[in-house]
Amino acid sequence: MRFPLLASLLAVLAAGPALADDSLRDSAKKLFEPIPDTAPQLPGEPSTPEKLALGKMLYFDPRISESHELSCSACHDLGMGGGDGRASSTARSWQLAGRKSQTVLNAVFNKTLFFDGRASDLKDQVLRSVMAFPGAMQKTRGGPTIFNPADANPAKAHAVEFLKGVPGYVDAFNKAFPGDPNPVTYDNAARAIAVFETTLITPGAPFDLWLKGDDAALGESQKAGLKLFVDKGCSGCHNGVNLGGASFERFGVVHNPGPEILPTDDWGRYAITKNLADKYVFRVQELRNVELNPPYFHSGRVWDLKKAVEVMADAQLGVQLSDEESGKIADFLKSLTGRQPEVTLPHMPPMVATTPRPQP
Repeated sequence: MRFPLLASLLAVLAAGPALADDSLRDSAKKLFEPIPDTAPQLPGEPSTPEKLALGKMLYFDPRISESHELSCSACHDLGMGGGDGRASSTARSWQLAGRKSQTVLNAVFNKTLFFDGRASDLKDQVLRSVMAFPGAMQKTRGGPTIFNPADANPAKAHAVEFLKGVPGYVDAFNKAFPGDPNPVTYDNAARAIAVFETTLITPGAPFDLWLKGDDAALGESQKAGLKLFVDKGCSGCHNGVNLGGASFERFGVVHNPGPEILPTDDWGRYAITKNLADKYVFRVQELRNVELNPPYFHSGRVWDLKKAVEVMADAQLGVQLSDEESGKIADFLKSLTGRQPEVTLPHMPPMVATTPRPQP
């Protein structure tokens, strides 16, 4: 004797979790994209093995800073999620730079760089980085402690003089920029570093695998966290391939998080635009690998990811999350940690007797 109605009911019940996954995934695909498996090319800047090799050396070499103390990797440690784990980045002689360093991982997918969006792409970011301004620092009203622009030209000049004084670098620049009559320039150095940085992507995160159809890639708490992330409104700003990095928002849309998290003397994007509407406006942070990059916010004042979720929900959305809800959203955010770049450290070309020495 057969029971078709019972069989049908059991089939529907068995398919319940799968149907729920499919519905959530369909919604998620409209908001998010997986990290691609291969690194993108920079517009107008094709990658070559020679340019990539040069960029890698320059990224790790502290000798192109005036003091020979700082390299890109000093603040963007690839073994620490692309940041430095500090509340405030350090500069020459270990002075504090006023804001925490941001991760370099997946930075190629951001529309702008830096918390105030002052750099338009990776090359621009390198040109405006600590390497360009490693000297005296000053406090500016409406912004963080920044490097004195008056130091930029001497610092860049030292970098170029150093590179020209190392035969191995001269050879590397000639190979990376064939046909250029004057290949050893600061601009070309920035181009090479930017090409290397495009390779620092983290595909294969559990969330990406789930987006592609692997139901088992996320746990039930993470799926619930994703649903909360969307339903509560977090995805209104944190979306796209990087779950952020594409827009600007005032920190404290609904509630001011307080000076212990939002320092009153850092006016964010206003320092760049001088537009009063941009006071306390910052670039929406990308959330890829966020569990690897505490402390959180431009001020580096929050060390716990769950607490950061609660702060953002209250300040930006006016939502009071329960302890369970914030925990599930934090669980979901941990699913954004992808496969970390495996980078073999380069061997730097040696200095010679005539190579410029570090400046005190």
